[in-house]
Amino acid sequence: MILCITHSQDFYNIDLFFEYLASKNIPYFRLNSDRMNHLQKISVNEDSFELTDESGNTIHSKDIKGVWHRKAWGIPVPEELDEDYKKIFLSGYANLRYNLITVLENIPWINPYENERKIDGNKMLQLKTAKEHQLTVPETIFSNDEEKITAFFHKFCNGKAVAKLHSLIAKTMSGENLISTMIIEEDTLEHIADIAYCPMIFQPYIDKEYELRIVYIAGEFFTGKINNSENADWRLAQGNYVWSAYELPENIKAGLASMMEEMGLYIGAIDMIRGKDGEYYFLEVNPQENGECCRKSWDFPSQKKSPITL
Repeated sequence: MILCITHSQDFYNIDLFFEYLASKNIPYFRLNSDRMNHLQKISVNEDSFELTDESGNTIHSKDIKGVWHRKAWGIPVPEELDEDYKKIFLSGYANLRYNLITVLENIPWINPYENERKIDGNKMLQLKTAKEHQLTVPETIFSNDEEKITAFFHKFCNGKAVAKLHSLIAKTMSGENLISTMIIEEDTLEHIADIAYCPMIFQPYIDKEYELRIVYIAGEFFTGKINNSENADWRLAQGNYVWSAYELPENIKAGLASMMEEMGLYIGAIDMIRGKDGEYYFLEVNPQENGECCRKSWDFPSQKKSPITL
């Protein structure tokens, strides 16, 4: 039994995986993380759990042999719940979910839960690790300090920077309702005082040839190139932008592979930029892999097989 942790609004990727498992006669269970609240019945003991989902399907931990941590969403609060109990509700279900997850810590995970949580929650650690593996990273500051950000801008940014949140507030690949990378110029700094209420990551703007989204799977690379050179973020780009397959240089593959191994991740979506200066700049890795952007444009070679087995 493969447990697939996802969410109720997941894309078609999860269905493709289920079709593959069914073709191999491998049983699976879809666990919608955003429904792990009053919509599901959950009981956890010291070494086991039983869960019945919103559709009435039941799974026991003893039957699970591996976990694909595809996507985990937050737990919504019922509208009818009294305001005074909302914090208790969220805290109780967050702890119940974490206790359930730790029951499974000794079986294979894609990705290992604690590794993924550490890497996804620490972009500065990502950049440090990337640099240690001979990847080029932009100068970076993560701050809520107006003076430090202004000094960083004048020292490193040559009149133009980008600012972005540590984590997106919208889970979308379309750009709709997305607060993503923003351009910062000299006149923008006049309004930077409000940064105290919203710490952000700042980097010099990179004059780029194109953007790359790299899906890494246990040593294999599936890379998509988008011909976006004008916009700060391809998801917000308006125009005739197309995805195409791309072959990374061997030294970049080697650096990324060794970085992912040190991070303890088997799978991830990596964002990079090819600058007009010829450099490949590492931006971040999203451990909960999201490859639908690439999949829409071409079929990956069917003969490639991941060395991961569950």
